[in-house]
Amino acid sequence: MDVARAVALLAMAIYHFTWDLEFFGYVQRGLTGAGGWMIFARTIASSFLFLVGFSLVLAHGRGVRWRPFLTRLAQVVVGALAITLVTVFVTPESFVFFGILHEIACASLAGLLFLRLPWFVTLALGLGVIALPNVVRSAVFDPMAFVWIGLYETPPFSNDFVPVFPFFGVVLTGIAMGRLASDHDLLRFLRRLNPKLGPLQHLSWLGRHSLSFYLLHQPILFGIVAAFAQVAPPDPLVSFQRDCRATCLETRDETFCQRYCACTQERLSADALLAPLLRGTASAAEMDQVQSIVGVCSREGAIGEGEWPSSAD
Repeated sequence: MDVARAVALLAMAIYHFTWDLEFFGYVQRGLTGAGGWMIFARTIASSFLFLVGFSLVLAHGRGVRWRPFLTRLAQVVVGALAITLVTVFVTPESFVFFGILHEIACASLAGLLFLRLPWFVTLALGLGVIALPNVVRSAVFDPMAFVWIGLYETPPFSNDFVPVFPFFGVVLTGIAMGRLASDHDLLRFLRRLNPKLGPLQHLSWLGRHSLSFYLLHQPILFGIVAAFAQVAPPDPLVSFQRDCRATCLETRDETFCQRYCACTQERLSADALLAPLLRGTASAAEMDQVQSIVGVCSREGAIGEGEWPSSAD
């Protein structure tokens, strides 16, 4: 279990390091929020939550040991609050208000109610929690006071958002599997794997200090990338062309995108708008100018392809 947790931690560090590279402009913007990277992030979060549920059974399945449980819960809550406070200052437009630690704290407490249920009942409930957001959505849950529940229509903008639905269902699945293993004496088969882990056994130390690693690894990685950016900052023009082309190619062809991005870069640079746009510090008036340039270049790109620009362009 400790080795599995350590592997999940190392995978998380890989993802966060890539996010840091994206934040400072070394890789395509939006890379970690889509496609395979998004699946990678969801898999990491789900593995942590599954292990939370399984571990609850191992630690408290025969009766809640309140003192260690409350001690650990307090540590997770303090860590969650620390993440929120730090991200409010570092990324205020997308701060973490209900991330993985917030979910673990809530799920650990709520999970106690399911520890003694038959495993198949808990598994059915877990699958239901996972499935519910796919069939139930309402704007009632869009405000900040309710969005953490997970049944929203419009997702919030946050760097780490792990709502109750569907992710509490993953914890319930872990509880169900832990209950199944405990009730049918399957844990002895897992114990037999321990001597066969070989060098991986060294990772167990990391798995036993998962909270400390979680709280420390991202500030360290972020600081390393930030320091490197001071010495060898990414070329803003290269970053702009890469991001512009990637976004444009989602809906248009190569010829149009080449003309459109070249036109946009030239006009933004001429009007001294490119730097504030890339830094995210453009004012409302400057963003209006940017939108005007985008419209002009969109029409020019269409004309270059031999198209007659529509009003939508």
